[in-house]
Amino acid sequence: MTTADTLIPWDDLPVAQQLELREQYGNYLDDLPPTCSLEEKVERFRAWLAERGVSYEE
Repeated sequence: MTTADTLIPWDDLPVAQQLELREQYGNYLDDLPPTCSLEEKVERFRAWLAERGVSYEE
């Protein structure tokens, strides 16, 4: 797994790459149970991005 020191900040990614990741994440979400918790949604997104070498801050 990638360490926090080597993660690329979300805001540093080109818009096209952000969109591609959002689309991939949408497909990933199809396999997860739904949640209404905004905190859980953000944490899921953050963890998923970290596996792909990207950090996300609100």
